[in-house]
Amino acid sequence: MSLESGSFLPPPGDSRPLAVVAAVQKTGTTDEELNSSLEELERLGTTLGLEIIGRVTQRRHKLVSGVVFGEGKLRELASWTGGPGEVAAFEKPGKQKKVLDGDEEEDLGEDDEDELDPQAAAEAAADPGFVPPARKATVVLVDHDLGPTQQSNLEKATGVDVLDRTAVIVEIFHRHAKTREARLQVEIARLKYLAPRLRESGGGGDRVRGGVGGKGAGESSMELDKRRIRDRIAELRHELAQIEGSSKTRRGRRGELPTVALVGYTNAGKSSLMRQLTTTEVLVADKLFATLDTTVRRLQPLTEPPILVTDTVGFIKKLPHDLVASFRSTLDEAGDADLLLHVVDAADAALADQLAVTREVLKEIGSDTVPTWLVLNKIDRVDELGRRALEERYPGALQLSAKSAADVHALRNHLIEKFAGKLEEDELDVPWAAQRIVHAIHERAEVLGEEHHDDGTRLKVRAPSRILEELRAQLAEHLAAPASA
Repeated sequence: MSLESGSFLPPPGDSRPLAVVAAVQKTGTTDEELNSSLEELERLGTTLGLEIIGRVTQRRHKLVSGVVFGEGKLRELASWTGGPGEVAAFEKPGKQKKVLDGDEEEDLGEDDEDELDPQAAAEAAADPGFVPPARKATVVLVDHDLGPTQQSNLEKATGVDVLDRTAVIVEIFHRHAKTREARLQVEIARLKYLAPRLRESGGGGDRVRGGVGGKGAGESSMELDKRRIRDRIAELRHELAQIEGSSKTRRGRRGELPTVALVGYTNAGKSSLMRQLTTTEVLVADKLFATLDTTVRRLQPLTEPPILVTDTVGFIKKLPHDLVASFRSTLDEAGDADLLLHVVDAADAALADQLAVTREVLKEIGSDTVPTWLVLNKIDRVDELGRRALEERYPGALQLSAKSAADVHALRNHLIEKFAGKLEEDELDVPWAAQRIVHAIHERAEVLGEEHHDDGTRLKVRAPSRILEELRAQLAEHLAAPASA
């Protein structure tokens, strides 16, 4: 895992690297929860450009100290990769240190050796009927956060790269970041992830002589690498602080305009909804974390006052804390909004968990007090019985599909009513001599119908009551002008 490479994995070429996912089903985790988490990890791997060829799971009270899996399952996992299936001269560690920000340390207690679940005792050894796959994986994705020692031991046992859930998410962020701000944020999180793993790289034993006249033990190459990481993080934070200052200034300039922020689980359809509400080209892709950069556009057709719509980075279960911290300036868009549209995939079986994850992150960044509307998106994938169940479970939630023009139009009207007042319908007669007012009506109201007659133009319109009153006053003023003359 090279610091200079800029990536945990080589960029995907013509053929996708093969990967196997692995997890321990700990006590209290249901089969459904395990399957949902593994499916999500597989989607993360696919987004990263990997081809998932298998799963290896084991039921245990907790992770095995140092190697995560029991001996039998470790050999089974290695059969997917062609590795030795064991760690030579492995010694059980006591406590290890975790580096924080490159210089602070805290104790991390390793799990003690534990007993298997009684019902899963047979899983201690690999399934005797298991047939090793013909194709070998070159990457192992583990659905847990691994300590440096655990990751190193698993790589020795499997003979291939091992990425935990955090590493996969960080790498996806690294590849999808487009703006300078997003790239800086991701690099900080990535370096903080790499720092404690330098000790397990196997190198860094040589020392550079130091002190006056070359005396003294000096620093090992590993210590030099750590210092380089600390210096680089400080440099990145300084540059990011300058960019964040500009972002804060931009938010301040539009502070008087009502702002709606789209928040929610990754791949819930926020960008699709953003595109429909603002009629702008926003990246829409069936991938996790397709959007990392904040996008701000005006609600279309234009309203009075203009309503700003913000698309934000998606959330995910076990979102690495360092990424949340690094993207705090981006997520501040949610905290500064007047209204949050909490978008969720209504057709996803893990809907409740995804709701909980988003609310937890919003609370962490201090945005849980902002008024919020729950939007059950992708409702076109839910049958009538399912829709009624969702209505009972989440009363008041808006059920819609971002693909439906009628649904998006209804949401737009709700937003206008929220910020500009209740919508009303009326007919306005504009004489031929005042046709310039027709243009103002089109700009400030939704025209439902328009017809011409002998005396002028009759328009059927819908707009907030305040705007209708102003348009009527404008017409009355024009009609009264000749009489006063």
